[in-house]
Amino acid sequence: MLVPFLIAMFLAINMGGSGTGPSFSAAFGANAIRRSLIPGLFGIMVFLGAIFAGKETANTLGTGILNPSLINNVVVSIVFFAVAMSLLIANLAGIPQSTSQSTVFALSAPAIYFKDFNSTKLFSEIIPTWVILPIISLILCFIIGKYIYTPLRRRGYTISSKINNSFVLKGLLVVVSLYVAFSIGANNVANAVGPLTSMTINEMGLNPDESYWFVTIFSVLIIAPAFGIGSSIFGHKILRNTGKELFLFGRIEAVIIAFVSASLLLLASLTKGIPTSLVQLNVGAILGIGIAKLGIKNIFRKTQVRMFFAMWIIAPVIAFGLSLLLVYIADVIDLL
Repeated sequence: MLVPFLIAMFLAINMGGSGTGPSFSAAFGANAIRRSLIPGLFGIMVFLGAIFAGKETANTLGTGILNPSLINNVVVSIVFFAVAMSLLIANLAGIPQSTSQSTVFALSAPAIYFKDFNSTKLFSEIIPTWVILPIISLILCFIIGKYIYTPLRRRGYTISSKINNSFVLKGLLVVVSLYVAFSIGANNVANAVGPLTSMTINEMGLNPDESYWFVTIFSVLIIAPAFGIGSSIFGHKILRNTGKELFLFGRIEAVIIAFVSASLLLLASLTKGIPTSLVQLNVGAILGIGIAKLGIKNIFRKTQVRMFFAMWIIAPVIAFGLSLLLVYIADVIDLL
């Protein structure tokens, strides 16, 4: 059982790098927080989110896609390795990637291979959420940007140095960034913890009804700290891409972006436990504000936007294909 836990920690390091962008890019882009403080704060809030609000999403990824009776140490190792490789490619490219989508696709591969695929959960709940929530994020931020933020800007409130340099606004920006990290903990830690929990229960012959939450907490204690490590390793490049290069934030804009994306992710976690992409919610919010501020043609001409969309397609496909290939090889050599 040590091998899947080690691979899960490697995956969590990659998730920490990928999650740093949507969590703190707004604060970093607005120059409201020093980069050196981000990994520690990010790791703490991720841990708290996983403990207090991550149970439903962990259940979904542990039991809702692949039959939990099929989740053993080999399958979990393969799934985590496939997800980690897809995220590593995205991190090296400096593009924040959806951990949830890569994990769901990687779990779907052995489910399809073993002919035990829960298509209802995927196609009726998970995929519609992936499509709808980023659109809602874009629309909400566009409406706020066009009809609330822009009129305030025209009157000079948002460009006032007194307002923008106030400790209240800076503090609010940091608070909502912590809120985003908490939401990541509530949703994305489950990508590793859910399968690990089902595997541990199966391998140790435990009663799921009596031990599921205890094993989940044990897994969180191992996995959550690795998010902060990943933030330290990969966070700077992703922060630069999302926070500085997409377009220049104002501090009030940054608060709007962080609050809307985190609220939608937390809603998905607490209601039906849907593993959802904070990366895409965050970029949707950025685009909504950007369209209201710069116009739709200008914002979509930016190179980073096109790169984001390309990587969002490529990484889950890599995770699915690699997972399916490794499951087939493991079956052929009688490891399953």
